[in-house]
Amino acid sequence: MFENLSDRLERSFKILKGEGKITEINVAETLKDVRRALLDADVNYKVAKTFTDTVKQKALGQNVLTAVKPGQLMVKIVHDELATLMGGETVGLNLDSRPSIILMSGLQGSGKTTFSGKLANMLKTKQHKKPLLVACDVYRPAAIEQLKVVGAQIDVPVYTEEGNKDVVAIAQHAIAEAKAKGNDVVIIDTAGRLAVDEEMMNEIENLKNAVTPNETLFVVDSMTGQDAVNTAKEFNDRLDFDGVVLTKLDGDTRGGAALSIRTVVTKPIKFVGTGEKMEAIDAFHPSRMADRILGMGDIVSLVERAQEQFDEEEARRLQKKIQKNKFDFDDFLGQIQQIKKMGNLKDLASMIPGVGKAIKDIDIDDDAFKGIEAIIQSMTPKERANPQILNNSRKMRIAKGSGTNIQEVNRLLKQFDQTRKMMKMVTNTNMRGMMGAMRNMKGRMPS
Repeated sequence: MFENLSDRLERSFKILKGEGKITEINVAETLKDVRRALLDADVNYKVAKTFTDTVKQKALGQNVLTAVKPGQLMVKIVHDELATLMGGETVGLNLDSRPSIILMSGLQGSGKTTFSGKLANMLKTKQHKKPLLVACDVYRPAAIEQLKVVGAQIDVPVYTEEGNKDVVAIAQHAIAEAKAKGNDVVIIDTAGRLAVDEEMMNEIENLKNAVTPNETLFVVDSMTGQDAVNTAKEFNDRLDFDGVVLTKLDGDTRGGAALSIRTVVTKPIKFVGTGEKMEAIDAFHPSRMADRILGMGDIVSLVERAQEQFDEEEARRLQKKIQKNKFDFDDFLGQIQQIKKMGNLKDLASMIPGVGKAIKDIDIDDDAFKGIEAIIQSMTPKERANPQILNNSRKMRIAKGSGTNIQEVNRLLKQFDQTRKMMKMVTNTNMRGMMGAMRNMKGRMPS
């Protein structure tokens, strides 16, 4: 995400390296390159021009302190303007009603159904809500079935009326059901539609008027680039939606939509989808996104993700086991599952300042833990609880069962023993230290 733009911006700032001060000439040269980088990233031309004009005006009005180099000052100005361009502040959902109603809109294939599930899962797990998903895509084959599968995956009920094509009636009946059963959020998944399809646009407009949602969200595939911005404008003219959701930001996207859409429709980007898993959803933070675009990482989001998987009660239980040197492979496997729930491994690594650029050409497989998991899962419950009983014949059986070899099994056992000793030394800090140790260990293991 944004890798090409990050590289281009970094090259632009190098123009100011070694310069003693900011002048109109070197600023103009730098910003010409910045504007070209933004256009190459599929940012709207007017947005890119206004952006660089604002940066130029601010840069020329700055006195460079002796401790701050011109290039550093320019990075700071560009960072602040990027954050402003994307909305400045994080904007959450309005969930004041009971039930609160969220209406999804967007083109076909933008990811509305999957995102509806991700949002329901997030509200359930992080805000302790009781969401109800509503199937109002009555046209696409298997759309209702897809939503049912998503609902079952996250254990959230799905309201359907198969055979009924009246989406207004379906939504109204679903809201009545939510009130009767105590669901405090109703998420209405709708059919994809083109802004030029008058009949379909009338349908969603009528649906919005009938249910008066707290939030109408426009879901857009960020890989569609500048077209996403144009479509968002057309939908906003008809629906006056409350916010934008960008999906597939983990893909091969140039990121221009994220930088342009806020300016063109003057509506905040509220969420981004960062992968296929139900947990792969993030609130949109303009300042943090600016950090990532400029290669500064996003350590705050990384810590937040770690904290979401950090269970204090479980930490205390493990701390006691570590102190008694009883930490075993079952505990280790549990910690691997927590790390995996944090999201895409390359995405996580890119949040660490300075790491994103270093790993941009490295393929980090999401199944990087597969080899370790296979070895542990090939052990008997007794062997997992008592690694010391693993003799040569047991190791050979485990290697055969896991599709590895005895050298890899020995390597895991040796590193597990070293990690367990290290954990005992740092057990009075916190469990994040343990997770860090495990991540380091993962890096030394074959996938």
